[in-house]
Amino acid sequence: MSTPLPPLPPTALLPSAASPAWWSHWWRKQSPSRQDRFITLGPLLAVILFLAAVIAAFGYLRIEEIDRERQAVRRDVEYAQQRLRLRLLERQEQLMRIGRDISNKEIDREEFILQAESLVNQYPELLAVTWVDSKRKVVGLYVSASANVAQVRVAGEQLKAGETDGTYGLARDLRQPVYSRPLNPNDSSGYNAPVLQIVVPLDSQGKFDGVIMGEYSIDGLLRFGVPTEVTAKYAFMLVDDKNRVLAGNMPPPRNPAARLLPWSDDAAEYEIPVSPVGNGLLIRAQGYRTSLGVVGSGFFWLVSALSAITVWMLLGTWRHTRRRVQAQQALITETNFRRAMENSMLTGMRVLDLQGRITYVNPAFCQMTGLTEAELVGCTPPFPHWPEAEIDTLMARLNDELNGRTPPSGFEVKVKRKNGQVFDARLYVSPLIDPRGQQTGWMTSMTDITEPRRIRDELTASYERFTTVLEGLDAAVSVAPLGSEELLFANKLYRSWFGGEVSGHMNLIAQAGVPATAPTDDALDAVDGLAGFPTDTLTDAQTENAEIFVPELGKWLEVRSRYLTWVDGRLAQMVIATDITPRRHAEEQAALQNERAQNASRLITMGEMASSVAHELNQPLTAINNYCNGMVSRIKSQQISNEDLLGALEKTAKQAHRAGQIIQRIRAFVKRSEPNRTLSDVGTMVNNAMELADIELRRHNVRLSHYIAARLPEVMVDPILIEQVLINLMKNGAESIEQAHLPPARRSVEMRVVPKHIEDQAVVEFSVLDSGRGLSPEVMGRLYEAFYSTKAEGMGIGLKLCRSIVESHQGRMEAENLYNGEEVVGCRFTFWIPVTPLLSPLPPATDNVALT
Repeated sequence: MSTPLPPLPPTALLPSAASPAWWSHWWRKQSPSRQDRFITLGPLLAVILFLAAVIAAFGYLRIEEIDRERQAVRRDVEYAQQRLRLRLLERQEQLMRIGRDISNKEIDREEFILQAESLVNQYPELLAVTWVDSKRKVVGLYVSASANVAQVRVAGEQLKAGETDGTYGLARDLRQPVYSRPLNPNDSSGYNAPVLQIVVPLDSQGKFDGVIMGEYSIDGLLRFGVPTEVTAKYAFMLVDDKNRVLAGNMPPPRNPAARLLPWSDDAAEYEIPVSPVGNGLLIRAQGYRTSLGVVGSGFFWLVSALSAITVWMLLGTWRHTRRRVQAQQALITETNFRRAMENSMLTGMRVLDLQGRITYVNPAFCQMTGLTEAELVGCTPPFPHWPEAEIDTLMARLNDELNGRTPPSGFEVKVKRKNGQVFDARLYVSPLIDPRGQQTGWMTSMTDITEPRRIRDELTASYERFTTVLEGLDAAVSVAPLGSEELLFANKLYRSWFGGEVSGHMNLIAQAGVPATAPTDDALDAVDGLAGFPTDTLTDAQTENAEIFVPELGKWLEVRSRYLTWVDGRLAQMVIATDITPRRHAEEQAALQNERAQNASRLITMGEMASSVAHELNQPLTAINNYCNGMVSRIKSQQISNEDLLGALEKTAKQAHRAGQIIQRIRAFVKRSEPNRTLSDVGTMVNNAMELADIELRRHNVRLSHYIAARLPEVMVDPILIEQVLINLMKNGAESIEQAHLPPARRSVEMRVVPKHIEDQAVVEFSVLDSGRGLSPEVMGRLYEAFYSTKAEGMGIGLKLCRSIVESHQGRMEAENLYNGEEVVGCRFTFWIPVTPLLSPLPPATDNVALT
């Protein structure tokens, strides 16, 4: 019995245990007997694994073969079933066609027999076609010459009770073709061979008028319905639901000896119901299994015999290997330490003899050059790791090396790898002295300096690019340490503005409101007064921005500053100043033009409402005139008392006050004023806008209704501008209703003001709904486009200004059509204003257009 392998020490799990030196040390610690067992059992284990792999391969291939056979059987059986199904459906369609002709009185008994004869003679599997009336009596039939006696019937004969297996009654009830179960001679059906019946009902003006009964030979269905190319490969059978074979043949029995093989398996088999008959008739196929005993078992035993021979040969070589191991033990012990030391070096080592031939290279040298030790040792100049373009230079260097004229600090050369890549290396040369004190060659150490040189070149190029970018910026950049008046960096634009003095840097910080540390006494001694303080919080802080005007330059500058740690560790402050003078001028002009456009829009609105306002003022003025004329007449005739006179004067004063309120409201709306945002009451703004808009709506005979939610919060807005938006929207709604020519009952505009939460903020939503004809897709796409209008006299600036006003209040405006099913019944304009304004306005949905 063989001795078991000793367990590996725990250190074998460590990465260092995988090194050759560790394994050599561990091998030397083992006794000679254990070494012999390792030498013997190692090859045996390999042979066992080989045999296991062969057996597994045999098993896998056998499983794949069986699976392919099963898939092929299933595919061919389904194909055969489809062919049977199509053949049955074709005969069913032909019988149904004959049945329709009989129902339509197009053929008589003689014509039926002729068609049945043609059908039976054309299709051999069809044994008989019988016409049976509604009383189960045979009207006419035709029977194939190959049919048995039980299928021969006489005209006028009545079908027996079990002769149709109940399909006659089922066809009568269902009024559709019905297939019977396979009729077997053992079922007392009167047939001497398996038969399949199809019963097709006859329908005469909605009443059952008999059936057409076709009888198939199941054996004929198998012979003529299944393709021959399929039956040649498999043993096909037609079986019933009781697993009785109705037609077909069984496959030949297998050789019993083949079952003893480990890879033997049953033949592939598959069955499927025959449609449209159903589960009563199944088609089954079984593959023909050929014997694999001789070929399979012969190959298996051949492999086994070869493996046994291999084991015997390994045992024979074991004695020879044992003697060689003992002889090599001493050499391995001596060379392992030297080899481990050489392999652990990162510096490439090369030895040249006195004639310049390579006699030794270490693994690091081979790794650097990509060449193996065999490709290098024995080479003479020029060496394979010399670049072709550097051969002359390197040959001169080699002559200096062989003559001892190399500098002690080494020299740089180009070295080519095996893949053609060239890298930079530094070589150090020293003489190689043997134990007797004589020089036998030259020892060269090589270090790859490609990465240090690349880093140095990249740093130089990066500095040049960085300097070029900063010098080309259109912003002044300066860096100065805190607590000192030293200017650490200034780009070209800063020097052109401030002459390279640190005063410009300090003035920018002071005007921008960014605190800077005043110089201390330590700064005069070039000592950082903030040394030792943590700088992480300052350097991680966000950039601070400010816009200032510099009188010395006559420019508006955007100043951004942040703290950073300078290359020497000092805390410094960087300032970036950008000239924004053109932008400030453009913003001022845009604001002025927007204000002018808003004032013009209000004047245009009031101009369009002039006739309505005149009509509104005419009523109180007419009342005042009538009161005054009446009082004058009654005073002249002395027919008025003091009480009547006082009442008339009070009514006159009330009408005058009403006219004054209308004029005051119009004057407050149209007068030019600077934008003034204050906390405003929503209800007051809406009521003021409705008073002015109601004048125009009454002129168009439009009813104005409103809903204002209770306890609305105040909003920070310019009330005149918000009233302008509301008046414009209500006026547009009235004009849309006027253009739609709606009846008075449908002419209405509704104002709704409710609080909401939109985009995670509290807002007040204003909605204006009209009953007009809505907005077309073309108008919806250009709704806020400047100078676009659907009105002949319109200027196309109203909605554009409305949206600009809403967005200047950090709100949003949108429009949508109102639908009743598919019909457009109006339009709704909605805008919202935030209750608490954001720190910065929201970006507009589209670019604003400056109006002049």
